[in-house]
Amino acid sequence: MDLVPGFMQLLQPLASTMTAPTFDRLITVLTGWVFASRRTVTQMILAAGSSADKHYSSYHRVFSAASWSLDALGLALFDLIQPYLGEVVMLGLDDTLARKRGLKMFGCGMHYDPLLSSRGKTITNWGHSWVVLGVMIELPFRKGHYFCLPILFRLYLNKKKAQKHRRMYRTRPELAVEMLKVLCNHRESHRFHVVADSAYGGQSVLNHLPENCDLTSRLVKDARLYDAPPVRKAGTNGRPRKRGKQLPTPIKMLAGRCRRVSLDTYGRSEEARIADCEARMFAAPDRPLRVVVTEARKGGRGQAAFYSTCHDASAEEVVAWYAQRWSIEVTFHDSKQHLGFEEPQGWSRKAVERTAPLAMLLYSLIVLWFAREGHRLYKPLDRPWYTTKSEPSFADMVATLRQQSIRQKVFSLALRGPGSRKIIQLLENMVALAA
Repeated sequence: MDLVPGFMQLLQPLASTMTAPTFDRLITVLTGWVFASRRTVTQMILAAGSSADKHYSSYHRVFSAASWSLDALGLALFDLIQPYLGEVVMLGLDDTLARKRGLKMFGCGMHYDPLLSSRGKTITNWGHSWVVLGVMIELPFRKGHYFCLPILFRLYLNKKKAQKHRRMYRTRPELAVEMLKVLCNHRESHRFHVVADSAYGGQSVLNHLPENCDLTSRLVKDARLYDAPPVRKAGTNGRPRKRGKQLPTPIKMLAGRCRRVSLDTYGRSEEARIADCEARMFAAPDRPLRVVVTEARKGGRGQAAFYSTCHDASAEEVVAWYAQRWSIEVTFHDSKQHLGFEEPQGWSRKAVERTAPLAMLLYSLIVLWFAREGHRLYKPLDRPWYTTKSEPSFADMVATLRQQSIRQKVFSLALRGPGSRKIIQLLENMVALAA
């Protein structure tokens, strides 16, 4: 089985990151990844069919032993995304849990499980914790919707596992800063803007941002905020002040005079009270911030506080930037649901650090292929009982790629004679239902 020529052409710029034999085997693995029902290497070999003509161990070695860099592959993918980028490159940053089984698998530990946990009770689960950096873009075939395309990944090891594997312990924010520096140094002429939740909004990220990168994140509602330090007068003794006078906390800002606005976020419009000011955090007194606090007038998300290092931005812009962060949560869901992000069973260090991220890189490649040519080939199934769906989902993108690849294979058989058109039509209908 082979994928459509358009998708294969999209993969060619990635060949510079590894040797030709390794790249050929990687293409076979990606082909099997699209068609396999379970995303283990052996199942991918079976799903790839006749294109997997090498010994099965050679495909395992692509992940466990071959010489190539996951960062280099991600940066090459970033170069493919560049035609869709604006003046400022928007980035999404978050972490996700990949649930696993087995005590000998590298890097596994007990991590916070957001799906099982609630506000009143914290649940942990056994698995891998991945910190992911993706590019958030708006594609021509679906205006007003943002896709987050993952490009860089780091596996987080808790203190116990870092000590066991003799590796230096690094927190998730430290891993995030490392990825930001890798990307910002790769394209120093670009301006980046990363959006992350409160886990990555503290001083460990804010004080170590690259020069060409801004940050928008959540803020605690009782945060200590300060004005800029006063101008130092000549002849004043003592060290200069680092902070000016203390400003009201975000929750106190709501008690004052607020504006009433209509916010279009998360695919809906809601009425809210909003207040904003320019301030500085206690932990980062040298960095001016735009602090925004909102309160939904009816229902909605209650009270929330945000900040952005773009201190000259409007309050509405800061809220809209943070709302784009939801696209990375959709990416996590689709990568696990449709590409088996949690299913690879490699246990060695290299296999663990390479196999699962490839599922999210494949997510980015499929979305890019659909933006290039797949949206013109997409034919939604006739579902008269499903009238609210108007745009293709990621499941539709994967199904379109499978259908077009199998359609190409069927037409290559050169069926002739009476009944050949009915046979082709029957095969296409079966593929549509199976996909």
